[in-house]
Amino acid sequence: MIEDDAYQGLNHLSTLILTGNPIQSLALGAFSGLASLQKLVAVETNLASLEDFPIGHLKTLRELNVAHNLIHSFKFPEYFSNLPNLEHLDLSNNKIQNIYHEDLKVLHQMPLLNLSLDLSLNPLDFIEPGTFKEIKLNELTLRSNFNSTHVMKICIQGLAGLKINRLVLGEFKNERILESFDRSVLEGLCNLTFEQFRIAYFSEFPKDDTGLFNCLVNVSVISLLSLDLDSLEALPKDCRWQHLELTNCNFKQFPTLKLNSLKKFVFTDNKHMSTFTKFKLPNLQFLDLKRNHLSFKGCCSHTNFGTSKLKHLDLSFNDVITMSSNFLGLEQLEHLDFQHSNLKQANDFSVFLSLRNLRYLDISYTNTQVVFHGIFVGLVSLQTLKMAGNSFQNNLLPDIFTELTNLTILDLSKCQLERVSQMAFHSLPKLQVLNMSHNKLLSLDTLPYKPLHSLQILDCSFNRIMESKEQELQHLPRSLALLNLTQNDFACVCEHQSFLQWVKDQRQLLVGAEQMMCTQPLDMQDMPVLSFRNATCQMNKMIISVSVLTILLVSVAGALVYKFYFHLMLLAGCKKYGRGESTYDAFVIYSSQDEDWVRNELVKNLEEGVPPFQLCLHYRDFIPGVAIAANIIQEGFHKSRKVIVVVSQHFIQSRWCIFEYEIAQTWQFLSSRAGIIFIVLQKLEKSLLRQQVELYRLLNRNTYLEWEDSVLGRHIFWRRLRKALLDGKPWRPEGTADADSRQQEATAST
Repeated sequence: MIEDDAYQGLNHLSTLILTGNPIQSLALGAFSGLASLQKLVAVETNLASLEDFPIGHLKTLRELNVAHNLIHSFKFPEYFSNLPNLEHLDLSNNKIQNIYHEDLKVLHQMPLLNLSLDLSLNPLDFIEPGTFKEIKLNELTLRSNFNSTHVMKICIQGLAGLKINRLVLGEFKNERILESFDRSVLEGLCNLTFEQFRIAYFSEFPKDDTGLFNCLVNVSVISLLSLDLDSLEALPKDCRWQHLELTNCNFKQFPTLKLNSLKKFVFTDNKHMSTFTKFKLPNLQFLDLKRNHLSFKGCCSHTNFGTSKLKHLDLSFNDVITMSSNFLGLEQLEHLDFQHSNLKQANDFSVFLSLRNLRYLDISYTNTQVVFHGIFVGLVSLQTLKMAGNSFQNNLLPDIFTELTNLTILDLSKCQLERVSQMAFHSLPKLQVLNMSHNKLLSLDTLPYKPLHSLQILDCSFNRIMESKEQELQHLPRSLALLNLTQNDFACVCEHQSFLQWVKDQRQLLVGAEQMMCTQPLDMQDMPVLSFRNATCQMNKMIISVSVLTILLVSVAGALVYKFYFHLMLLAGCKKYGRGESTYDAFVIYSSQDEDWVRNELVKNLEEGVPPFQLCLHYRDFIPGVAIAANIIQEGFHKSRKVIVVVSQHFIQSRWCIFEYEIAQTWQFLSSRAGIIFIVLQKLEKSLLRQQVELYRLLNRNTYLEWEDSVLGRHIFWRRLRKALLDGKPWRPEGTADADSRQQEATAST
């Protein structure tokens, strides 16, 4: 239930998500006060009708998502005329079967020109002809809506007269309904006006594409996703497509296209081919061929693609690409991606010589070993270079970036580098980000980085750096804002004292300085570099040994005295109170952050139940003016038969709780009638629980109670807990039968 003015005062709230709430009642003023709301999500809220949804006053609303509900009618309520900014309406996965002209009366009177409408997963049977005539939409999505191609054909015909920017048809990968697809289904599209078309996940798509796309000749953008297509050879001659996307369409051979209008071609994830064949697309500017397992025997020139206007070329995640040409006729390229393909002959000559306009180059993980120093000659405009996962001759980074004067981002990670040439970066004055991580550098030799006057981020993590000499640290660029040296092999010894002190002084510069760990010597292994103390380097070895030994003995002695002081108090108390009757049935150890549960559940059910149990609680039963530790021992342990430990995340993180638990262990050992009952209040991460080793072992070896907030779970929980508390409780025969009856009634009600 959402009552009137439930969100009053939230004038600046822009997003409200109510997903999964079983709403049964919405007051007329439920959403009043939300003057700035732009996105409302009411997925799976049992909504049965848009008519009863009180949102007509939300004039700023841009997105309304009411998917996965029980809406049967597609009728747009009158209040939609008060939502002039609405851009996205998601009605997917509802119960809409029929769409009539009267349903869109509001859109005919006041069109929402930028509205995107999603009707996927509704069991559509009929769309009245003329319903969408003269209607203008930004996008319409119909996926997994039809139980037969006949119904689909009728519904598409019912869209006649619709003017739309983007139309999406098809099914979902895991929601296949149609067993086959009839080419006549798309004939109704001739009566629509639209710019972009996407069709996805239709099984048994026609092998022969003759006439299939006759109604799509005037579309600008075509996307075909996961269709069982063999070819695209029968396209209409007058196609005006400018953007074509073919993804995971099971082509057996590379499509032969003759589309003079095409400017962008995306052909990805078609893994049943192996060989690239040349094509001619004279106006093509954007070509994406990634993840096709293609092999290129001669790459790359304008003859491969039939165009000299190409600006974006992506050949990543393919097979062997043999570089036999230096991109002749492709001088306009600005973006080139070869990552995770196997480049051949890239070292034989200056393959990128003619690419003077290239701004982005990725040759990461291409099995390239850089031997030829002129490999990047000609890339005078390059701004981003990624070459991670490759290698260099003799594991030395040479001077190969001479002409890359405009480079701003350089990735050399995972290149097995052991050394860097002093002149490696001398021609990179604009470089801002340099990634040298996951290599084999042995020292932080900063001299090569001195010419990098614009460098802001330097990542040298995951190397084998032990130290850096004091005079070399002065060569780091003043512009440097972040330096990452984590996961290296730092030697925390007096010989490297100046470097270790520099690490402390440069905490603001160093990323994750607290995670920089020592690997040498053995006594400091896995210790933070920041924990190294320079003062120890000035002391005599004998003095160090004596001092360390003395400090250790004093610390151990102090710890033992502190620890066993309370244990001795407990031992004395056991002798004093050991033969007397206990005041309380149980002393409860818990975190203050779990006090609500203790008060409302534990105390209420045990002290007010049948039979009643008397609990010792610190907030109620501890004596004022007495030290906390003394109260814990004298009032808590000495006067209680049992101890209840309420284990939670807060408990593990509380020092007082752990102290009480440790004393409880000693108490259990000393008292012959003692017993500890563990209650796990919430599921705990093992990594957090392992911080308390003894507690982790006890929970693994002993039976404990788990709190479960359900009718059956609560019944079992209280029955087991009462049984554990009754163990050892003094027998009182009077009123036994009557008490047993009351106990059964109380258990049933719980």
